[in-house]
Amino acid sequence: MAQLSDDCFDDGGRLITTAEALTMLGQRISPVAGVETVRLREALGRTLAEDVVSPVDIPPHDNAAVDGYAIYFEDLDGAAETELPVGGRAAAGHPLGRPAKRGEAIRIFTGAPIPDGPDTVMMQEDCIEAAGRVRIAPGIKRGANRRDAGEDVTEGTTVLRAGTRLRPQEVGQAAAVGRETLQVYLRLSAAVFSTGDEIIDPGETAGPGRIYDSNRYIVMSALSQLGCAVSDLGILADDPALISTALRDAAGKHDLLVTTGGMSVGEEDHVKAAIEADGKLHFWRLAIKPGRPVALGQLAGTPFIGLPGNPVAAMVTLLLVGRPMILRLGGAENISPTVYKVRADFDHEKKKDRREFIRARLTADADGVPIARKHGGAGAGILSSLVGADGLVALPEDMTTLEPGGMVDFLPFSEALT
Repeated sequence: MAQLSDDCFDDGGRLITTAEALTMLGQRISPVAGVETVRLREALGRTLAEDVVSPVDIPPHDNAAVDGYAIYFEDLDGAAETELPVGGRAAAGHPLGRPAKRGEAIRIFTGAPIPDGPDTVMMQEDCIEAAGRVRIAPGIKRGANRRDAGEDVTEGTTVLRAGTRLRPQEVGQAAAVGRETLQVYLRLSAAVFSTGDEIIDPGETAGPGRIYDSNRYIVMSALSQLGCAVSDLGILADDPALISTALRDAAGKHDLLVTTGGMSVGEEDHVKAAIEADGKLHFWRLAIKPGRPVALGQLAGTPFIGLPGNPVAAMVTLLLVGRPMILRLGGAENISPTVYKVRADFDHEKKKDRREFIRARLTADADGVPIARKHGGAGAGILSSLVGADGLVALPEDMTTLEPGGMVDFLPFSEALT
């Protein structure tokens, strides 16, 4: 298992912006996952560990873009109808097998190789064939309705770069250049657990003072969607020795440790003490709301993320810091979240020099322009506000007042968790 440098999470203890956080993660963290070879059908969602260079031209030959007739442009009368004999037939997978002759037309179908000689393809709709001859209307341009060899990809072109997360179109591109297998990074193995004597799993009976553990399920679900192999270590009791042992054991078997809560200075906040005792811990004080403190560190070289205990704060910091860190550890190059400009239908007052995230739903105005509407309560502990929300409106550090109709950045959950 790869080791991280001791200062990879060091921010000097200052309040940093989300942009600074993303830059630091991109510069200081390297992939820790190993590499394996998988068949194309198993590559979807994985992160590519090699450049893919095309050994062929795509398409491999000049071919017809339409059903029609392959002809020499010089054989056409530019002002009147031209009549030519039909000298052969070419279909996809069934080329003519010889060069075409001057003064003849070759019946050709979409995707079929254009035989040597002809430089133009007439659409069948502009032609009339009868008794082995075809009448061609005037007005076609030289080179019309043909696709040149290498028009899409030329031999030797790098079509996919290492660090790319493979979507269906990237898998298809690899298939198009003849690849049967790809080298990809191993799925990042992540250990997740909760602590607290008050927490119980769903399905158990909630007695006085007990609450169901929702954060662990948020985190495990998000990590799974991000391509991790997740180990559920359950709920650990508020026992310092038990927590310390569990952390050390998990660090030796996983690429990443993730917890929520247990990071304060109270007598029962044992996770913080365990990491500090056996490893190294940094608190990234992000200039955001909700979720300012995020604990980053390492135990025996294994990265550690300590998320806030409030569920909304945990979700926001997981998306802003956890996601890019996880992607980078797993080999991905593009770790910045995708945001879109939408129009807000609400007003909002905020403090300067911090970025705020508002839960929102998207609708459309009369012109079909996306409109962001506030959704649910504003508290960091109101998990129900995330349910039914489409994503987060991000209000920048220099903004203090948002008025209805203003353009804002919108981070969709659908993209942030892929």
